[in-house]
Amino acid sequence: MYKLRTYQQTAVDKIIDHVKASTDSCILEAATGAGKSMIIAEVAKILHQLSKGKNVLCLAPSAELVKQNRSKYLQTGENASVFSASAGGRCLKYPVVFGTPLTVLNSIDQFSGKFCAIIIDECDLITPTVKAIIEKIKEGNPKLRVIGTTATPYRMGTGYIYQMNEEDKAIGENAYFVKKVYTIGAPDLIDQKYLAPPLIGAINSGHYDTIGMTVNKMGKFNKDDVDRVYKGQGRKTSLIVADVIEQSKDRKGVMFFAATIQHAEEILASLPPAMSALITGKTKAKERSDTIEKFKSQQIKYIVNVSVLTVGFDAPHVDVIALLRATESGRLLQQVIGRGLRPSVQKDDVLILDYAENIERHCPDGDVFNPEIESYNRAKTEKIWVECPDCNEQSEVSGRKNDEGYGYSPDGYFTDLDGEKVKTEHGFMPSHHGRRCTNYSLVAGHYERCEYRWTLKNCENCNAKNDIAARYCFECKKEMVNPNDKLKADFAAMKKDPTKVQCDAVTSWTARRAITRQGANCITVDIKTTYRPKGFRVWFMPHARDTRSGNAFLLVNKMTNGFSIVPTTITYRKKYNSKFYEVLNYNQPEDAAP
Repeated sequence: MYKLRTYQQTAVDKIIDHVKASTDSCILEAATGAGKSMIIAEVAKILHQLSKGKNVLCLAPSAELVKQNRSKYLQTGENASVFSASAGGRCLKYPVVFGTPLTVLNSIDQFSGKFCAIIIDECDLITPTVKAIIEKIKEGNPKLRVIGTTATPYRMGTGYIYQMNEEDKAIGENAYFVKKVYTIGAPDLIDQKYLAPPLIGAINSGHYDTIGMTVNKMGKFNKDDVDRVYKGQGRKTSLIVADVIEQSKDRKGVMFFAATIQHAEEILASLPPAMSALITGKTKAKERSDTIEKFKSQQIKYIVNVSVLTVGFDAPHVDVIALLRATESGRLLQQVIGRGLRPSVQKDDVLILDYAENIERHCPDGDVFNPEIESYNRAKTEKIWVECPDCNEQSEVSGRKNDEGYGYSPDGYFTDLDGEKVKTEHGFMPSHHGRRCTNYSLVAGHYERCEYRWTLKNCENCNAKNDIAARYCFECKKEMVNPNDKLKADFAAMKKDPTKVQCDAVTSWTARRAITRQGANCITVDIKTTYRPKGFRVWFMPHARDTRSGNAFLLVNKMTNGFSIVPTTITYRKKYNSKFYEVLNYNQPEDAAP
């Protein structure tokens, strides 16, 4: 038997309340590690009882999840059937059935009319197969309840998968599920010590130039872009792996996420052989199982994978996530980070090392639990063509903003009114985000990438041209980042994460009187700081009943002389899993960069 945690019981209650009141579909958003399997088990048991003996179908996209979810249901003291070829069964003996979609659809006539509800795990992956199952079973029971669970209730290109949130506010257009009934957020679980907090690590080596990569109609990065970013990058990969090893020397379990099999093999080649292993989609089942067992039992420290261990893989001792691949969506990034959030003995946090600009791509404000969710109709960064000064070939790159109205040179730089290239401390200012020429040439049977770089730094030891972010010279291997630069990198990583308490200089402060939706008087302040140029809004309640809000108003009223004086600095942070900020103090010393 088992006892649900408080938040799990609340989630169950919310789902049951909904299905009692409505036949519309609903979803539960539950962060990785929240224990969705336990919630599914309890909901299935209650629905079987409420329906006076009707069956419940629990779908999951893989055999591993089917087995995991069924094992939790068995802890209720009841038995359950498995209807999944990959999980080794086609049984309908017991009223609660755990299955995979294709096996169920192939025998759908056996399910019609017997079921009161379908629970879909990882429901953000809802497919035509799952939809066909629902429609067929609904023919026998028009009042069929459909319940989804997922840690990521959104899909790349189409946005949220539900039409309204817990407050019945419209969220997603043309979404499959009607209502989200409850949210179990990762930050809340971290606060309650049920999950380990993520620590965004400093990148002390070069990283892959992935920002310009584009996604095809299948939701995957275009092969040409993948090849452009990763082929011929053996030296860079070895330096990145060395950085991971250095930052992981006092940690227990390291997961590498690679872009391709060739890329994964390059990563593995730079790892200690006796402590490392590789898993791909081509790895045989027994070898895969043995490798995972060695990693979970900590016989090996490093495991490299290519699109295999993103869902349904749990190894609580994992305390380093090394992202060397670009993720196509915020949803995938959340799943990858989730592999390291489970708590373990002597595990204080999970170190996130992002060498592929994923956080910058999906979480521009640095909050990894609140990625930008958007549809394909959002304006994209303008693509421009520039000519390489060395090979004279054209490269397609993402253009930079040009608020200053600079001119453009054919070879990819901004120019001033005299037509001269604009200079910076690192050389001329590029008019785009591309760092290095993307063209290759066939030389002695091997493709070699053009060495021209729009942004670079020279090695002081051998004068070789290196990537602007390189830590070690690719030619002489000498370190190019001194301890002071390391401090600067750590400071930049801290300032990038708005959930960390920090103090910035105020660049804009606009206060207005307003009324809340509940009719209460309030004062809104739109604030911009040196590190938050896009700004954020804070609400102050003059007549707040709760102590915290009341104290916040008294403090701001005192420090700004009734909102008539603009403070020089604010100490603030963004609330976890929220778009709201809170100001903690005023006129304190500004955070000083090293």
